[in-house]
Amino acid sequence: MDFTFSAGALELRNKVARFVESEVIPLEPRDGRPLVTGALRALREKSRSQGLWAPQLPRELGGQGLELPDVCPVFEAAGRSLLGPVALGCAAPDEGNAHLLLLAAGETQRERYLKPLARGDIRSAFAMTEPAPGAGSDPTMMRTRARREGGAWVIDGKKWFATGAAGAAFVIVAAVTEPGAGPKGAMTLFIVDAGTPGLRVTREVPILGGGTPGGHCEIEIEGCRVGDEQVLGRVGEGYALMQARLGPARLTHCMRWIGAAERALEIAARRAREREAFGRPLAEHQAVAWMLADSAIDLHASRLMVHEAAWRLSRGEKARLETSLCKVFVAEAVNRVIDRAIQVCGALGITDQLPLAHFFQEARAFRIYDGPSEVHRMVIARKVLKGS
Repeated sequence: MDFTFSAGALELRNKVARFVESEVIPLEPRDGRPLVTGALRALREKSRSQGLWAPQLPRELGGQGLELPDVCPVFEAAGRSLLGPVALGCAAPDEGNAHLLLLAAGETQRERYLKPLARGDIRSAFAMTEPAPGAGSDPTMMRTRARREGGAWVIDGKKWFATGAAGAAFVIVAAVTEPGAGPKGAMTLFIVDAGTPGLRVTREVPILGGGTPGGHCEIEIEGCRVGDEQVLGRVGEGYALMQARLGPARLTHCMRWIGAAERALEIAARRAREREAFGRPLAEHQAVAWMLADSAIDLHASRLMVHEAAWRLSRGEKARLETSLCKVFVAEAVNRVIDRAIQVCGALGITDQLPLAHFFQEARAFRIYDGPSEVHRMVIARKVLKGS
């Protein structure tokens, strides 16, 4: 295994880091709300003009053409601000949806959905999670159904926490098309245009943090008719495609959050050097110094785990164990690092003078989305028991 990044990736990483520091961080909203549309559009044009747009996408789609291992340091640099990935066209859910469309979209779908999504002209959403008793962490509980009727598909169901759905140009909807066929053959993905009769975004669900463009939405689907041309991939292939999307997406979430956590550690270290208490800088108190050391350990281990999983995926491995290991460890490590940074900064850490409180609010959900820690621990435990 080679942990050396290409010269091009390192150069791009450095450019992204400078861009985030000089252009993105000064525009961070203090209240955690999304940047207003005009300012975001201007910021995206700057990133495009500097050759920073969509590091993960092929060059023919306007991206920078990086392979997954080389994406690691670039996404980390972008993630130093929660606004960074949005400004550079590599934020969830569009980043994961573009990856999915690259894998499974037909030529017409690529022209209609992937290309404008890659350009940043439109936004998208992914609708899999359902309110109880529907699918959450267990997709086999999915209650949304799609049936054949009059040469079309008719979809009925309810989704929620569909990130970015308010204002999205299209939603990728997961539905059961063959009840009783078993999870791996029962589901199909449909690309549903916004405004299609029968699909309605009913509300943005209020959540902790919540600065994502388009919010985290509840969707009602009733008698929504779509044609065969709206099937993504093949009928019955939905479960496999969801797994193909979620594996790399878990890693890219990890990459971005490592960047935010690294910035949090830097803020804490600076505060520890500057702030004095009991006759000496905080950094000279063992309790504070050890918090900084523990955060450095968490970040180093997180990077190595993500790099290994990315390397395995790039070699064509499924790497399900490795991505689960990453998702558990990095999600929990990031929360620890940000929490320690707030503790070191004291009362200042919970104000809007620093980004730490916003990081803290947003990072908490990382232990839940793309599979909660408990589910991934279950996957890891099965592997351990199988091998024992």
